[in-house]
Amino acid sequence: MNPARFEWQTRCEFNAYCKHSLRNELIDALRERKSRKKREVNFSDLSPHEEKQLFTVDKYFVNEEEEAFCAGGLKITAKLLADALHSLPDEKRQAVLLYYFFSMTDAEIAEVMKIPRSTVQYRRTSSFELLKRFLEERADEWSEF
Repeated sequence: MNPARFEWQTRCEFNAYCKHSLRNELIDALRERKSRKKREVNFSDLSPHEEKQLFTVDKYFVNEEEEAFCAGGLKITAKLLADALHSLPDEKRQAVLLYYFFSMTDAEIAEVMKIPRSTVQYRRTSSFELLKRFLEERADEWSEF
């Protein structure tokens, strides 16, 4: 068999295979689109009751009494703790949040903030004193009856 003829035949077979595959993919895509179109509903066609089921509203600090906890004889609420964190200077707050909420090490925080590791450690530990003072001034005495 002629090598050029064999190569031509192989190309034609591959070309036919590709066309067949693309045709089948198009058929699948059209079938999927048709199926999806049967299930889809326009927002304008929804009833008010159905519209309300599409979203949710977070209600933070609605019932603070249940979310309070005792620490050092003081009643700490989630809102009070959030206010305490917001009272910190930005650089100290960032160090505390990255350390406790993102579980980053001082070295990782230093790399992100582009400062020395010892500065991160100082900011984080000095934040505790500020948080402690803030909470002591504003927290209520815990009393369980």
